[in-house]
Amino acid sequence: MIRDDIKAAQIAAMKAGDKDTTATTRLIQAAIKNRDIEARTGKAPTDDDALVVEVLQKMVKQRRESIEMYEKGGRQELADAERAEVVVIERFLPAQLDEAQTAAAIEAIKAETGASSVKDMGKVMALLKERHGSQLDMTKASAAVKAALT
Repeated sequence: MIRDDIKAAQIAAMKAGDKDTTATTRLIQAAIKNRDIEARTGKAPTDDDALVVEVLQKMVKQRRESIEMYEKGGRQELADAERAEVVVIERFLPAQLDEAQTAAAIEAIKAETGASSVKDMGKVMALLKERHGSQLDMTKASAAVKAALT
């Protein structure tokens, strides 16, 4: 499980004296804990790794947005700190599909559902997220689906 990998990485970073990795793994665990608390009120997650991947993807997205804002504001040292956090977080994410694999997955779902126009985008996106959600940045996937359906 990804949770166990994160905990093991935190312990290893603490033993090695790697303060940056230790701090980032603590942030990850706090975000996962918050998500667990939120999930108590709703339906229990069917797959724990899916929940953790969702949290990690959200953290990476937030940091990439921060990097962009820091660079626009001329705060390179803060952007570099965010980049270092992204590197640590991405260690725990499953391998992401490249553009060719993403296009192939979209084409397969298009053929399976008979999708031919942008009206069918919701159907394609739902199946894509169900099958490959942990391996894709859904924002980029959405643009690829839209391009494939126009």
